[in-house]
Order: sequence, then C-alpha cells, then structure tokens
Amino acid sequence: MDLTPSEKGQELQAQARAFVKEKVIPLEGELLLKAHKAHLSPNWQEWEVHPKIEALKKEAQSIGLWNLFLPDIGISNLDYAPIAEETGRSLLAPELFNCNAPDSGNMEVLWKYASEEQKDAWLKPLLAGEIRSAFCMTEPYVASSDATNMQATITSDGEEVVLNGRKWWSTGIGHPNCKVLIFMGLSDPEADRHRRHSMVLVPLAAKGVKVERMLPVFGTYDPPYGHGEVSFDQVRLPKSAVIAGLGKGFEIAQGRLGPGRVHHCMRLIGAAERALEMMVRRGLERTAFGKPLAKLGGNLDVIAKARMHIDMARLLVMKTAWLLDNKGIRGALSEVSQIKAIVPEIACKVIDDAIQMHGGMGLSQDTALAALYNYARVMRLADGPDEVHRAQVAYYELKKFKP
Repeated sequence: MDLTPSEKGQELQAQARAFVKEKVIPLEGELLLKAHKAHLSPNWQEWEVHPKIEALKKEAQSIGLWNLFLPDIGISNLDYAPIAEETGRSLLAPELFNCNAPDSGNMEVLWKYASEEQKDAWLKPLLAGEIRSAFCMTEPYVASSDATNMQATITSDGEEVVLNGRKWWSTGIGHPNCKVLIFMGLSDPEADRHRRHSMVLVPLAAKGVKVERMLPVFGTYDPPYGHGEVSFDQVRLPKSAVIAGLGKGFEIAQGRLGPGRVHHCMRLIGAAERALEMMVRRGLERTAFGKPLAKLGGNLDVIAKARMHIDMARLLVMKTAWLLDNKGIRGALSEVSQIKAIVPEIACKVIDDAIQMHGGMGLSQDTALAALYNYARVMRLADGPDEVHRAQVAYYELKKFKP
C-alpha cells in the first residue's frame, strides 16, 4: 500500500498550499470581520458574496485549482486528500477551489447518477461555480442518525412526484447563489428498508419550498452559507427530477459518503495543523511567570500529543483514500467510519488546546481559532454522529469472527 500521491498530485498540493498561504489567509481578517455583523443576523436574504471571493475563484480556476475532488477528471482520492488538507487551513478556501461541502458531494451525485438532462440543468453550472446547492436529508422531528426514520415523503402521482416534509441543517441554503436542493424522502414504505427512499432535484424557487429560518451554531449563522430549516408543502415536480429512479436513495447516499468523508476529514486535519502551528508560535512568543508558555505546566505534552494525533489521523485518512481508489466503497466501509469518528474528535481537541494557549484572544474574532472550533465541533454530528460510526466499526470487527 503506497500512500505517496502522484507527481501531479504533489504539484497540485504545492500550488494549493501557496494559494491558501499567500492569497487566502491574508484576507481572513478583512472578510471574516466584515461578515461579523452578518454572523449574528438571521436575515439571510441580505447576505452577500464578497467580490474578492469571486475574484479569487476565477484566479484559482485559471491555474487549475478547480473541481479537483472528482476522481473521474484525472485525480485520485489519494491525490486529492492532501489538497483538501490545504483547503482546510482556512474556512474561506474550499469555495475558492469549488470543492466546498455540500456542493462537492452533490456534484459527485450528479456526476455518477444524474441523467444528461439533469446534468445540463444543474451539474454544469455547479462545476462552473455559477450556482450553489444544498442537501436536504436531516429532519427535526426524528433521530436522523438512523436515516430509516425519515418522515418526509415523495409520492408518485402520474408523471409527477409530490414532496412533503420538513428538513433542517440544510447547509448552504442561505447562500445568495443557492439554486437547487437534493431532497431525500420516503417513496415506498412497503419496500425493503434500503429501497424505500429516493432523491429528487428541487429548484429552490419551486412552489411550496420555503426556507423557514437559519439555524445558529454557537450563536453564529455562518454567512453566506447558513444552515436552514426548510419546509416542503405539496411540491410538485416532474418524475424527470428524480435521481436514478425511485427507490435509489440509499444506494446514492452510500456512493456519496465515502469520498466526501475523506474530504471532510482532510479539511479537518488542515484546520488542526493550522491550530497546532498557531499554538506553537503562541507558546514560544508569549511568556508568563518568567517562562515561555510552551514550557509551562503540561504544555510540552499538549504540543507533543497534538503532533502525534494529527499524524496518526492523516495516515488513517490516506489509507482510506487508497482503499477507495483501489477497492471501492465496499472495501473501505470500516475505514470510512473510522476516520469520520476519530478525525473530528482529534481536530476538536487540538483546536481547543490552541484556544487555551491563546487565552482570551482564542475565544475572540481576532484569530481563526473560534471559527475553526465551531466547524470541527459541527463535524462530530454532520454525516452522522461519532457514536454511529463507532458502532459501525464494531459491527465490522464482530463480523470477522462470526461462525
């Protein structure tokens, strides 16, 4: 098992690292502080995309740092994983490379499963970065960690389907350029439990779709993306809006989640690396009680553990990327669950330690740490809570010993 990215992958990683370091991070203070008032406002209709973001998107596209998450365009999961790590160093970076969630996952779904008509309508503008999208799966009234609990419905009616239900934590739905949603719902309650659900492409402007509110995370609204609660009331669409046919929802979801979890986890490793770097710099530059902070109390141990945990996590994610490339999702089921359980937990710990080293400044908007912690903590629930993934890992271990 060779976890070395290809020469092309290494070149792209170096380009991404330089772009984030030289073009993106220097703008964080200006763009994130400018957005601070919006972070506290639920009025997503007033959110805007900063013109510098659009300019940087064009620049990234012009040098080939664009849509690199799609293996079918010439770059493997193993090659892309370190690039995702570089984008994770700044919350601004993923959209600049057109690889931000949930758009990257939605584009993968359309790339693999959509009809040519669906690709023309939605995939092409998404790949061009002209529009944004959202994924509507999680529901407020059931435990969505078990997707078979889903209550939202997709009813067949002649040549149409009718959608009803309520979704929440639909990330990206507040973005001014969000135009399409992927809605997952119950289409046949009598079918096998993994053939009961379907996915439908829903224009955000469709009649009966209503964004009820944006949900704050630790008091902030994450503009211009947002996490929305959305109601669907008798939303009628042609059956041509169904992705891959009725009953294919779980199959599509499984195909979407493997590479997407590698992306999430490598971005989190990038966030943790940046936090460790900030922690070390702070520990060496700041003194208290006559010593650098790094040498006070157990801080040397904290720094050492952060280094070891990040490196272990990276190796596990790279192994998972290799398995996805060489064995497919069926050959990486345990590893996909392993990384999703352990990497957000490690990132949370490292970022929290960095906040502690910065004292009061770490809690403020004066560094990126508070925003990075917010993101890492969310990822311990997004795409399934830690406990569900650990249960899956245990299931695969027990299965090895069944008679």
